[in-house]
Amino acid sequence: MRGIRGAITVGENTDKEIWQAAKILLSQILRRNKVAPEDIGACIFSTTKDLTAGFPTRGARQLPDFDMVPLFDAQQMEVDGAMDHCIRVLLLVDTDLKQSEIQHVYMGRALELRPDLRNFG
Repeated sequence: MRGIRGAITVGENTDKEIWQAAKILLSQILRRNKVAPEDIGACIFSTTKDLTAGFPTRGARQLPDFDMVPLFDAQQMEVDGAMDHCIRVLLLVDTDLKQSEIQHVYMGRALELRPDLRNFG
């Protein structure tokens, strides 16, 4: 079991933007790491407190074969100076990839969270 991280920023606090961002982020994580939904043990989302219009998990449910994936939403802890309008995700997956082979995905302004991973973003 490995953890795969990712984050994406949303332009506006609307349900459609939140759902679309979640789908884009998950699609990239799955593609880059060759993960199928059936390999996911859990998918945990967190959002900053300014994203209140929708649940990222609702967007995830719109992806093919995500009907049985355990999904969870939480609010990111509030820290002074933290990035706003941000969705973060942690996928726990069954994979043969080594830790060093995992491609974590950071998109939009969320690239600033992990500048060490820019080659993968």
